[in-house]
Amino acid sequence: MTQTKNKNYQSLETGWIDISVPLSNGMAYWPTDPQVQIKCIHDMKDGDQDNLTHISMCAHSGTHMDAPCHFRKSAKTIDKMPLSATIGKARVIEITDKEFITVEEIRPYRIRKGERILFKTTNSRSRWDNKPFMKKFVHLSTEAATFLVERGVQTIGIDYLSIGGYNGNVIEVHNTILKAGIWVIEGINLYKILPGNYELICLPIKISGADGAPSRALLRAI
Repeated sequence: MTQTKNKNYQSLETGWIDISVPLSNGMAYWPTDPQVQIKCIHDMKDGDQDNLTHISMCAHSGTHMDAPCHFRKSAKTIDKMPLSATIGKARVIEITDKEFITVEEIRPYRIRKGERILFKTTNSRSRWDNKPFMKKFVHLSTEAATFLVERGVQTIGIDYLSIGGYNGNVIEVHNTILKAGIWVIEGINLYKILPGNYELICLPIKISGADGAPSRALLRAI
């Protein structure tokens, strides 16, 4: 049985579903980060010999990954990410709490060491990337971050721009997760993706020495 009903997703013949959000002018962005700016600097419609685009953005725009060095000194950079972190089996877990991902809600799922866990929250009620930034969005509680570290997961994904809350526990949650060497995917679009088991491919741009990078993320139902 297929695990998606969303006709707006780009679904390849092989069954892969694109869960990335498109980079675009005016998209949601973290308020202290620079906005995405995409500008055509050569345009064949204006008589230029080619089309050429200039892009200015933060490494943590749209669908992206955090490297451990994002909040940890001397930790691994995004170009050092092992491919095994984001290629392989993953589990989508649906969260019903409208504020936090809590230990109480995720404990029954018996999360195992080495798992790649993607959290589908109420952030995914509709597309969020083309709307203004939401200061209130579902994110990890501090206790849930510690719980996931204790369970030994290798990768965490979430359906908004941060695993930690805005003006809340953003630093504490990131420190807890990244200190443990867990790789983080933020800004995925799980709108109408059903909970269950999938194959995951998520590849960040290989930027030398960077704390994060825009990424393309795909799921295929198992």
